[in-house]
Amino acid sequence: MSGNYLPRNRAAEWLGRAVLGLLGWRVEGQLPALDKFVAIGAHHTSNWDFVIFIALKFVLRVNVCWFGKHSIFRWPFGRLMRRCGGIPIRRGQQDNTVEQAVQAFAEHREFILVLSPEGTRKKVERWKMGFYHIALGARVPVLLAALDYANRRVFIGPVFWPSGDVAADLARILEFYRPFIPKKPEYAFYGD
Repeated sequence: MSGNYLPRNRAAEWLGRAVLGLLGWRVEGQLPALDKFVAIGAHHTSNWDFVIFIALKFVLRVNVCWFGKHSIFRWPFGRLMRRCGGIPIRRGQQDNTVEQAVQAFAEHREFILVLSPEGTRKKVERWKMGFYHIALGARVPVLLAALDYANRRVFIGPVFWPSGDVAADLARILEFYRPFIPKKPEYAFYGD
Protein backbone atom coordinates (compact mmCIF):
# COMPACT_ATOMS: atom_id res chain seq x y z
CA MET A 1 0.00 0.00 0.00
CA SER A 2 3.02 2.29 -0.37
CA GLY A 3 1.33 4.49 -2.97
CA ASN A 4 -1.24 5.61 -0.39
CA TYR A 5 1.49 6.99 1.82
CA LEU A 6 3.34 10.21 1.21
CA PRO A 7 7.13 10.47 1.30
CA ARG A 8 8.46 11.35 4.70
CA ASN A 9 8.17 15.08 5.35
CA ARG A 10 9.44 15.76 8.84
CA ALA A 11 8.15 19.36 8.82
CA ALA A 12 4.59 18.27 7.91
CA GLU A 13 4.67 15.44 10.45
CA TRP A 14 5.95 17.80 13.13
CA LEU A 15 3.24 20.33 12.27
CA GLY A 16 0.53 17.65 12.42
CA ARG A 17 1.79 16.32 15.75
CA ALA A 18 2.13 19.86 17.11
CA VAL A 19 -1.44 20.77 16.16
CA LEU A 20 -2.87 17.58 17.65
CA GLY A 21 -0.69 18.01 20.74
CA LEU A 22 -1.64 21.65 21.29
CA LEU A 23 -5.30 20.73 20.96
CA GLY A 24 -4.80 17.75 23.30
CA TRP A 25 -5.83 15.13 20.72
CA ARG A 26 -4.59 11.61 20.15
CA VAL A 27 -5.14 8.98 17.47
CA GLU A 28 -6.53 5.54 18.26
CA GLY A 29 -6.68 2.70 15.78
CA GLN A 30 -4.90 2.05 12.51
CA LEU A 31 -5.60 2.49 8.85
CA PRO A 32 -6.46 -0.77 7.11
CA ALA A 33 -3.86 -2.42 4.91
CA LEU A 34 -6.00 -1.90 1.81
CA ASP A 35 -5.17 -0.19 -1.46
CA LYS A 36 -8.62 1.33 -1.93
CA PHE A 37 -11.40 2.47 0.37
CA VAL A 38 -13.81 5.27 1.15
CA ALA A 39 -13.26 6.76 4.60
CA ILE A 40 -16.01 8.65 6.34
CA GLY A 41 -15.38 10.99 9.23
CA ALA A 42 -18.27 11.94 11.42
CA HIS A 43 -19.74 13.86 12.98
CA HIS A 44 -18.79 16.96 11.04
CA THR A 45 -20.15 19.86 13.09
CA SER A 46 -17.32 22.41 13.24
CA ASN A 47 -14.53 24.01 11.22
CA TRP A 48 -12.14 22.50 13.78
CA ASP A 49 -12.91 19.08 12.28
CA PHE A 50 -11.02 20.09 9.14
CA VAL A 51 -8.01 21.30 11.16
CA ILE A 52 -7.87 17.95 12.94
CA PHE A 53 -8.28 16.07 9.64
CA ILE A 54 -5.34 17.89 8.00
CA ALA A 55 -3.18 17.38 11.10
CA LEU A 56 -4.07 13.68 11.02
CA LYS A 57 -3.22 13.48 7.32
CA PHE A 58 0.24 14.91 8.07
CA VAL A 59 0.85 12.62 11.05
CA LEU A 60 -0.21 9.45 9.21
CA ARG A 61 1.44 10.60 5.95
CA VAL A 62 -1.54 9.25 4.06
CA ASN A 63 -2.31 10.32 0.50
CA VAL A 64 -6.04 10.95 0.47
CA CYS A 65 -8.50 12.83 -1.70
CA TRP A 66 -11.53 14.65 -0.34
CA PHE A 67 -14.44 16.67 -1.69
CA GLY A 68 -14.97 20.22 -0.52
CA LYS A 69 -17.34 23.04 -1.28
CA HIS A 70 -15.97 24.92 -4.31
CA SER A 71 -15.86 28.23 -2.44
CA ILE A 72 -13.05 27.06 -0.11
CA PHE A 73 -10.80 26.58 -3.14
CA ARG A 74 -10.55 30.29 -3.90
CA TRP A 75 -7.48 32.41 -3.49
CA PRO A 76 -5.45 32.49 -1.26
CA PHE A 77 -6.03 28.91 -0.07
CA GLY A 78 -7.19 27.15 -3.25
CA ARG A 79 -3.81 25.85 -4.33
CA LEU A 80 -2.98 24.64 -0.82
CA MET A 81 -6.36 22.85 -0.55
CA ARG A 82 -5.74 21.03 -3.83
CA ARG A 83 -2.21 20.06 -2.74
CA CYS A 84 -3.76 18.56 0.40
CA GLY A 85 -5.97 16.33 -1.77
CA GLY A 86 -9.01 18.56 -2.10
CA ILE A 87 -11.38 18.27 -5.05
CA PRO A 88 -13.84 21.16 -5.42
CA ILE A 89 -17.50 20.35 -5.98
CA ARG A 90 -20.52 22.57 -6.51
CA ARG A 91 -23.31 21.43 -4.25
CA GLY A 92 -26.75 21.47 -5.78
CA GLN A 93 -25.52 20.74 -9.29
CA GLN A 94 -26.06 17.36 -10.86
CA ASP A 95 -22.52 16.68 -12.02
CA ASN A 96 -22.38 12.92 -11.45
CA THR A 97 -20.00 13.16 -8.50
CA VAL A 98 -20.67 9.55 -7.50
CA GLU A 99 -19.94 8.26 -11.00
CA GLN A 100 -16.77 10.36 -11.24
CA ALA A 101 -15.56 9.01 -7.90
CA VAL A 102 -16.31 5.41 -8.94
CA GLN A 103 -14.34 6.04 -12.14
CA ALA A 104 -11.41 7.45 -10.12
CA PHE A 105 -11.31 4.22 -8.10
CA ALA A 106 -11.30 2.21 -11.34
CA GLU A 107 -8.46 4.27 -12.80
CA HIS A 108 -6.10 4.08 -9.81
CA ARG A 109 -4.41 1.05 -8.31
CA GLU A 110 -4.40 2.82 -4.93
CA PHE A 111 -7.01 5.38 -3.93
CA ILE A 112 -8.47 6.67 -0.67
CA LEU A 113 -11.40 9.07 -0.67
CA VAL A 114 -12.37 10.79 2.59
CA LEU A 115 -15.89 12.20 2.91
CA SER A 116 -18.13 13.71 5.54
CA PRO A 117 -21.58 12.13 5.29
CA GLU A 118 -23.27 15.27 6.62
CA GLY A 119 -21.89 17.36 3.78
CA THR A 120 -22.04 20.44 6.01
CA ARG A 121 -21.23 21.63 9.51
CA LYS A 122 -24.87 22.43 10.28
CA LYS A 123 -27.70 20.32 11.68
CA VAL A 124 -28.93 17.83 9.09
CA GLU A 125 -32.02 15.63 9.00
CA ARG A 126 -30.20 12.84 7.16
CA TRP A 127 -26.77 11.91 5.86
CA LYS A 128 -25.84 12.30 2.23
CA MET A 129 -25.37 8.78 0.95
CA GLY A 130 -22.80 9.50 -1.77
CA PHE A 131 -20.10 7.76 0.28
CA TYR A 132 -22.19 4.59 0.32
CA HIS A 133 -23.01 4.62 -3.39
CA ILE A 134 -19.37 5.34 -4.27
CA ALA A 135 -18.17 2.40 -2.16
CA LEU A 136 -20.85 0.10 -3.55
CA GLY A 137 -20.17 1.15 -7.16
CA ALA A 138 -16.40 0.89 -6.78
CA ARG A 139 -16.65 -2.36 -4.80
CA VAL A 140 -14.55 -1.00 -1.96
CA PRO A 141 -15.18 -0.91 1.79
CA VAL A 142 -16.02 2.10 3.93
CA LEU A 143 -13.61 2.93 6.75
CA LEU A 144 -15.49 4.29 9.75
CA ALA A 145 -13.59 7.04 11.57
CA ALA A 146 -14.91 9.30 14.30
CA LEU A 147 -14.01 12.57 15.96
CA ASP A 148 -14.61 12.20 19.69
CA TYR A 149 -14.40 15.66 21.24
CA ALA A 150 -15.38 14.39 24.70
CA ASN A 151 -12.21 12.29 24.85
CA ARG A 152 -10.10 14.37 22.43
CA ARG A 153 -9.40 11.50 20.08
CA VAL A 154 -9.61 10.54 16.46
CA PHE A 155 -10.90 6.97 16.44
CA ILE A 156 -10.03 4.94 13.35
CA GLY A 157 -12.52 2.12 13.39
CA PRO A 158 -13.36 -0.91 11.29
CA VAL A 159 -14.03 -1.22 7.59
CA PHE A 160 -17.60 -1.85 6.55
CA TRP A 161 -18.55 -3.58 3.30
CA PRO A 162 -21.83 -2.25 1.86
CA SER A 163 -24.35 -5.03 1.26
CA GLY A 164 -26.71 -3.08 -0.98
CA ASP A 165 -29.38 -2.92 1.75
CA VAL A 166 -29.02 0.81 2.34
CA ALA A 167 -31.39 1.09 5.31
CA ALA A 168 -29.86 -1.84 7.23
CA ASP A 169 -26.29 -0.78 6.46
CA LEU A 170 -26.94 2.83 7.47
CA ALA A 171 -28.47 1.68 10.77
CA ARG A 172 -25.30 -0.34 11.52
CA ILE A 173 -23.03 2.55 10.56
CA LEU A 174 -24.96 5.06 12.67
CA GLU A 175 -24.81 2.67 15.62
CA PHE A 176 -21.00 2.76 15.37
CA TYR A 177 -21.03 6.57 15.65
CA ARG A 178 -23.47 6.77 18.59
CA PRO A 179 -20.83 6.81 21.40
CA PHE A 180 -18.69 9.56 19.84
CA ILE A 181 -19.39 13.15 20.88
CA PRO A 182 -18.88 15.84 18.21
CA LYS A 183 -17.86 19.46 18.84
CA LYS A 184 -21.53 20.51 18.57
CA PRO A 185 -23.61 17.52 19.70
CA GLU A 186 -26.86 19.28 18.86
CA TYR A 187 -25.92 19.08 15.15
CA ALA A 188 -25.19 15.34 15.12
CA PHE A 189 -27.45 12.97 13.19
CA TYR A 190 -28.01 9.54 14.72
CA GLY A 191 -30.93 8.42 12.58
CA ASP A 192 -33.51 8.82 15.35
